[in-house]
Amino acid sequence: MEGHVNKTKIATAKQVRATISFPPDVYQTLENIAKEKKVSLAWVVREAVEKYIGDKWPLLKGQR
Repeated sequence: MEGHVNKTKIATAKQVRATISFPPDVYQTLENIAKEKKVSLAWVVREAVEKYIGDKWPLLKGQR
């Protein structure tokens, strides 16, 4: 079918899923931050990673 767009491929192009392990105390801290901010744990981790990249490699900051 011409013109058909595969939504799965579009979603995959926007974000990549990763599995990450944390020490229990770090995980608990992340959960506490997420609860306090009323956001998901994933949001907290993404924000932290973006800040880390921006701090360590300023030329890459904002390139998403």
